[in-house]
Amino acid sequence: MTHIEKTIRYDVEAPSADGLDARLVVERGSFRLDVALTAAPGDVVALLGPNGAGKTTALRALAGLVPLAGGHLRLDGAELDRTPPESRPVGVVFQDYLLFPHLTALDNVAFGPRCHGVGKAEARAQAAGWLERMGLADHAAAKPRRLSGGQAQRVALARALATHPRLLLLDEPLAALDARTRLDVRAQLRHHLADFEAVAVLVTHDPLDAMVLADHLVVIEEGRVVQRGTPADIARHPRTDYIAHLVGLNLYRGEAEGHTVHVDGGSTVTTSEDLTGPVFVAFPPSAITLHRDRPTGSSARNFWRCEVSGLETHGDQIRVALGGELPLAADLTTVAAAELDLHAGAEVWATVKATQTHAYPA
Repeated sequence: MTHIEKTIRYDVEAPSADGLDARLVVERGSFRLDVALTAAPGDVVALLGPNGAGKTTALRALAGLVPLAGGHLRLDGAELDRTPPESRPVGVVFQDYLLFPHLTALDNVAFGPRCHGVGKAEARAQAAGWLERMGLADHAAAKPRRLSGGQAQRVALARALATHPRLLLLDEPLAALDARTRLDVRAQLRHHLADFEAVAVLVTHDPLDAMVLADHLVVIEEGRVVQRGTPADIARHPRTDYIAHLVGLNLYRGEAEGHTVHVDGGSTVTTSEDLTGPVFVAFPPSAITLHRDRPTGSSARNFWRCEVSGLETHGDQIRVALGGELPLAADLTTVAAAELDLHAGAEVWATVKATQTHAYPA
């Protein structure tokens, strides 16, 4: 089944008895998590959110490592609320992999089947098969300290999959890898998840990991869901500042009257959409053009007088933070920033064409 087919199925079909149906209510001191999750077999769901939002707490609740204060947890129609962690059909890949240092890669993977009553010889035969699938057949005798970060991640994934779980939990599975290794392992993980026939739930702070690996995103802030949808929908229609920053957009909330949006704070934005009522309006930093003097003869419908509040390198460009009547983030080439003689405190004019904005109901 393709990534697109899985996404369409998730959006149009009602939840069935198969797959995950959970409402996770966890109370820890003053923090309260209340998150609903549903997914069909074959779906990959990514939990996104800032530090302290409750992503890892939700994952640990699914694994049975944190008790529920309320709600429910059903997997393939079976109630798991009171099922001990070791008895759940759940596989977990932790951020630091937690491989047994004294065991070889082969015996690390065989550990799961052995715990489920499989004989030693058969468990090792199954483990060898999983290592071959992961491209690690030549490292079966290696202990974790002899493995690279990418190899250790694949051994941990093989160990989780070797028990044939109905729910696979991945806690920041690529966070410990360097940028080059992450690129390769992300592609490999995408391939393995595409073949996984049960539910996978991924916790990550990296939007690229989420966009590449997941069919469906659930964004959590302060213990509650603030947005859910396909990666494309969330990237195009962010509904909080955190999500807008995550996908790299300027985002404002306001009241629309036709093509004019009166933004909270008093400024206005002209858009190509004709709407009425509460809306969000968004546009990328790359859509902004900066001028030292008020431009004349420009086709842009939006003009704002701003002051440079900061500059930082952003990939191969310069990200300019702007204060004033409308706080903005603009991306410029290094040459453009130098020609404008940009520095903290410099006054500039920012312009954006109406066709480069996107307004949608709040």
